[in-house]
Amino acid sequence: MRSSQRLRLTVAYDGTGFRGWQLQPAPHRTVQGELEAVVARLAGRPVRVHGSGRTDTGVHARGQVAHVDWPDDRPPGDLRWSMNAVLPDDVRVLEARPAPPGFHARSSSTGKEYRYFIWNAKAVPPELRHIRTWEPRRLDPQAMREAAVLLVGTRDFAAFSANPQREVSGTVRTLHRLEVRGRGPEVCLVAKGDGFLYKMVRSLAGFLLRVGRGERRPEDGPRILAGGVRTAEVPTAEARGLFLWKVLYGPSRRQA
Repeated sequence: MRSSQRLRLTVAYDGTGFRGWQLQPAPHRTVQGELEAVVARLAGRPVRVHGSGRTDTGVHARGQVAHVDWPDDRPPGDLRWSMNAVLPDDVRVLEARPAPPGFHARSSSTGKEYRYFIWNAKAVPPELRHIRTWEPRRLDPQAMREAAVLLVGTRDFAAFSANPQREVSGTVRTLHRLEVRGRGPEVCLVAKGDGFLYKMVRSLAGFLLRVGRGERRPEDGPRILAGGVRTAEVPTAEARGLFLWKVLYGPSRRQA
């Protein structure tokens, strides 16, 4: 029997037409389902594709990471080309390379970087309508920056998460960076941390949008965090503006 090789894949996708990353029963279309169907076709048997984590319905990715135990000795680059020749247009394998010993896309990760894109103008260009959240009201980026700084650090983010309907290992996370960048009508929120709770980034975005519109003050963030309970003060922003930008790997893995 031919031995397998573990490969690390970097995957990008437009989440508009997907019911998220994780495999679900038909007729729901998922990114994992599309990848596994193609790998099975090329390998001649079912092969599991393991992702670094889940993304929700409508969420996009520029740098999702997955691994697969590929039962073939062909070069990883050939597999990438073969997969992309068959995959639908809204998902692509950007890179395939041998994984180091013991590598696991999820448990080896030390953190993630997400980016949330907002189009702050009277109209969204049609080509951006699925990948930008539209905010026609004037935003105050400086107030949003002041609010973002107050949320950085190791904290209990229960008030900025939603019930995932599954067991999680606590609600304390370290948010290393939360930045608000602006260029013309586009506002980009950059969130980098050791891990994120269910809908946490979209909740952070929803709160910062309220601050930008003048509906909340920057100093409300620490107060909401201290409350430890999700309330209507923190709305969940639309999925369409969110991208899993990068998955981080290194020696400082957060203990689960």
